[in-house]
Amino acid sequence: MRIPREVMEAIKDRCDIVDLIGSYVTLRRAGSNYNGSCPFHSEKTPSFTVFPDSQSFFCFGCEAGGDAFTFIMRAENLDYPSAIEFLAKRTGVDIPRSAEEEKRGLSRKRVYEMNLIAARFFRECLFDPVMGREGMAYLHEKRGLSIPIIRRFGLGFAPDDFTALVSVLKKEGYTDQEMKEAFLCGISQKSGRAYDYFRNRIMFPVIDTTGNVVAFSGRDVGGDSKAKYLNSSDTPGFQKRKHLYALNFAKNHCADEMILCEGNMDVVALHAAGFENAVASLGTALTDDHARIMAKYTKQVILAYDSDEAGQRAAHRAMGIFAKVGLDVRILQMEGAKDPDEFIKKFGAEKFRQLLKKSSTGFNFKLQSVLSKHDITRPEEKIKAAAELCEIISRVYSSAEREVYIHAVSDKLGISTDSLKGDVERLQRFHAKEGRQQQIRQAQLSAMNLGDKINPEAAGSVQAAAAEETIIGLMLMYAEHRKAIRTNVVPLSAEDFVTSFHRRAFEAIMAMEMGEGFEFSFLGEAFTPDEMGRLAKLEQARRAMTENGTAVLRGAVEALAEAKARRSAKDAAPMDSLQMLLAGKRKNIRKSSDET
Repeated sequence: MRIPREVMEAIKDRCDIVDLIGSYVTLRRAGSNYNGSCPFHSEKTPSFTVFPDSQSFFCFGCEAGGDAFTFIMRAENLDYPSAIEFLAKRTGVDIPRSAEEEKRGLSRKRVYEMNLIAARFFRECLFDPVMGREGMAYLHEKRGLSIPIIRRFGLGFAPDDFTALVSVLKKEGYTDQEMKEAFLCGISQKSGRAYDYFRNRIMFPVIDTTGNVVAFSGRDVGGDSKAKYLNSSDTPGFQKRKHLYALNFAKNHCADEMILCEGNMDVVALHAAGFENAVASLGTALTDDHARIMAKYTKQVILAYDSDEAGQRAAHRAMGIFAKVGLDVRILQMEGAKDPDEFIKKFGAEKFRQLLKKSSTGFNFKLQSVLSKHDITRPEEKIKAAAELCEIISRVYSSAEREVYIHAVSDKLGISTDSLKGDVERLQRFHAKEGRQQQIRQAQLSAMNLGDKINPEAAGSVQAAAAEETIIGLMLMYAEHRKAIRTNVVPLSAEDFVTSFHRRAFEAIMAMEMGEGFEFSFLGEAFTPDEMGRLAKLEQARRAMTENGTAVLRGAVEALAEAKARRSAKDAAPMDSLQMLLAGKRKNIRKSSDET
């Protein structure tokens, strides 16, 4: 979807990047710029900078960078068109849609419209005395949910009918293919007819933080289906790895802590009991995207996973994921109930509140897990347990935390704190040495451009890539440099570039320059957020230089030509040597022939 330039400019004019990013990150003024902790990676020293003059941002730690649109793509896990729509809604700018775009494929907007109709249909079915009898009996009588909480979550019921929803959507003008792409119907291989995907299920609409119904989760109530829960697959309007059930409610109640559950019913039950900071992932394991989303809204996550073995394994895995984004994690350990819903029904909301206060730290959870694996009455098992726990403690950054954990292990194992501290310090030295070696390796690779995922070809053409970086950085910064290239004052074409990433950047910049004029934001249409970060890095590198005039541009163009010529000569050299060898052999053969 190509957004008209005037619309993009209107969005940018109304969206100050400091205000935008300041709603996600605590920013502090640093001269003419603003600094803060990067929202895209865990860091102890702030390396994230917002530049009001250029309405851009850049993290000198993870190299995320770009403009307001790039930031929203990363922060909200959106693609380029969705980021534009997000900021348009935020700034009150209307985005026109052309007739050609209306005909082309299934739009996100159309998915949301269909989902809203479906959600209303399912709700009407649930409250129908005849059609919704089974669904209401399950929710209201068996699960004890009140009518207000059922209405609050927009719960519904999909009747045991193959064409109930399909008929409704067809009357509204939607095609079978559109319904299939929105994951609301399937197409029979035998008859070719559309049929309802969700049947005889309690329906949980998934609503995003802006109020759109983006997907559904359906729970079987008849017991006939192999799948207890059936969830929407990814559609043009939904990616399950980027959404959390009930985040639309929880986001307003989770500044201090958020409760992460395994199932939708647990979430609804917790909200009904007054715990409105509960969410759940949607039919998929916790992802890095989920963790980043949660880190935007809360400081601490309490894992309220099922108490069975699978739930505990998931809790171990989740702790590692949350550690990457710097979120504090606590573990809820329920006795006498398998999940939060059952616990509240058995013991009440107040007991659950007390349980939350007693939730274990991540370390205590790991401690109990290690101790449960080893019989510490046996010396060899005690040694193994001590080794595992010292390894865990050695990874802890805070010295105060390490000391507390060492004392806890000492009490449990009956080993002196001095011995445990010695082992932890030895492991710390080992990890520090490993880290330094890794940094050296990364620095060496970086110097040679090895391991560069954005521009992998740079490793084979270090000098050419360096010249290209200078050229692209200068073109991004100054209109006069783009004009000099456009008017051939500085002769340069896409064919002169060695690496394909820089060639793509050059072509994209010049295509805009030749057309309506260059605008950094439009690059997001053709480049990923990571690639946009690299382009932002190239611009920032030039901003740090005192000399960025035409002479620098000419010098970089000449350096590129020389590097390319040297590379061509080098590539040709092996062939020349081979030809010389063959010529020598032919000469010897002729000489031998003459002698005979």
